[in-house]
Amino acid sequence: MSSPLPAAQPIDLRAGGCRLEAVRLGELDGGLPVLIFLHEGLGSVSLWRDFPARLCARSGLPGLVYARAGYGRSDPAELPRPVTFMHTEARLLDEVRACAGVRQAIVIGHSDGGSIALLHAARRPPGLLATVVMAPHLFVEPITLAAIRALRDRFADGQLAGRLARHHADARLTFEGWTGVWLDPAFADWTIEAEMDTIDTPLLALQGWQDAYGTMAQLQRLAARVPAARWIGLPDCGHSPHLDQPEAVLEAIAGFLRTAVPTARG
Repeated sequence: MSSPLPAAQPIDLRAGGCRLEAVRLGELDGGLPVLIFLHEGLGSVSLWRDFPARLCARSGLPGLVYARAGYGRSDPAELPRPVTFMHTEARLLDEVRACAGVRQAIVIGHSDGGSIALLHAARRPPGLLATVVMAPHLFVEPITLAAIRALRDRFADGQLAGRLARHHADARLTFEGWTGVWLDPAFADWTIEAEMDTIDTPLLALQGWQDAYGTMAQLQRLAARVPAARWIGLPDCGHSPHLDQPEAVLEAIAGFLRTAVPTARG
């Protein structure tokens, strides 16, 4: 049975010379591995909703949720972003962990955050116990670019900007920073497939069959590179498995953690 949902407590977090919006769920220095949540390309701390707290309660593990520079209430990012921005964020995760005092981590990433989590795992950092990714990108697909172009067109009508403004200090800059790099012609050949060969820790990957931002080829190619990885395609699910199918995702991750990380309750 899950414990009561832990309350989110703001913490001081800095990495890459920036102050980052961050909250902890439970004690980060209590001797247990910490679940670190990496948001999507337009995500933030608040856009995770209660999923991190629910997973922490289900697993019995503490959590750290933060917004990368240029997102949420974190310091602005330098724009335009370089096409290597996800590699940079994967390295900065070392600083995030050190600043928060996280020695043992399970990293959970969604979309861009999933790609960053995979790149972090590929570096084989000390203390990384396992990785969970939802709808990650290993390479650029036409369906992804088409969906981002459509979203860019919608941003002009003001409604999307208004919704994003509730979660980001500067919704326009956040949006333009993300769409700008993804739609940069130089990003069309971006891929992290070869780097996946070095992942040697437990890995769970989930994606919705109705994902408008990527096909199941992303997970299939990931599994081909990481034979020990477990991947799950979720029916009736779009690009945000933790929001579209929260119970199925919570159960899948908790079960995975129970096997991969003995201190998780599951």
